[in-house]
Amino acid sequence: MVTATLRHAGTGMATGSTLDDRIAAVRRFNRFYTREIGFLHEHLHDSGFVLSEARVLYELAQCGETTATELRRRTGIDAGYLSRLLRRFEEKGLVARRASPDDGRRSLLSLTEQGRETFAGLDAAARREAGALIAPLTEDAQEQLVTAMAALENALGAGRLDPARIVLRDPRPGDFGWIVARHGALYAEEYGWDATFEGLVAQVISDIVQNFDPARERVWIADHDGIRLGSICLVRQSDEVAKLRLLFVEPAARGLGLGRRLVAECIAFARAAGYARITLWTNDVLTTARAIYAKAGFRLVAAEPRRNFGKDLVSETWELDL
Repeated sequence: MVTATLRHAGTGMATGSTLDDRIAAVRRFNRFYTREIGFLHEHLHDSGFVLSEARVLYELAQCGETTATELRRRTGIDAGYLSRLLRRFEEKGLVARRASPDDGRRSLLSLTEQGRETFAGLDAAARREAGALIAPLTEDAQEQLVTAMAALENALGAGRLDPARIVLRDPRPGDFGWIVARHGALYAEEYGWDATFEGLVAQVISDIVQNFDPARERVWIADHDGIRLGSICLVRQSDEVAKLRLLFVEPAARGLGLGRRLVAECIAFARAAGYARITLWTNDVLTTARAIYAKAGFRLVAAEPRRNFGKDLVSETWELDL
């Protein structure tokens, strides 16, 4: 197997980089980003407000009415600094404070009319600056930028994925290539499978694209705010039998019930399309997927030892009568 020497786009970093390399890349990106969006300027959007002040105004505008404790949680600003900042806002007539009707010891904070007008000006300036930043890019490049930023947000906010915001959608341009690439990379990392597995996935995807029957076949992409988290395919094997293929869930999305949801979607579609049975092929080491299939009602009907993808595996066939 040939060792990859590709470099991550835009970073000049070879795959297999060290922790020090990755730390340096994060710091390099921070320097680039803060310069590009003007974080190093003394005042944000030429407004007279520094970043922390503008962020507090933003949160107050979103919340309507809230407490200093909640503002600290949402912004991460030091309690002492936040207290001084809010006091200045009150003196300027931007923020009002009143006792909570539920607990007189707590104060509720909100923007005054002047505060709302001030925030509206800040928000408009921020939109103009963001628009000017992306205006030179093509529409496709803008979409790629938004997707990359969402990936960064999700990666750094690991554990904060909201299952309610995951949608199962039809594939878009680039999704089929993603299915192949992610299967190849993740199964190599987690199971040590060689490039023949990625080749198999590529062949499966090629067959789906070339022979797709929308009345009896579907491909679903699990999407969280523009980030792909999983996929599954249901294809026609015969008039009576459908085949479930390429169930995949990103590590960051595991534990959210996404695999079960994808399989359930396949089963519902197969029933509606008039199939009598669903079959699937898997391997014994894929214990999580096997548990999902068993819970959905699939039964193991055949198993045999086989050398696949550079490993000694037990190849399995599962079926579900509809």
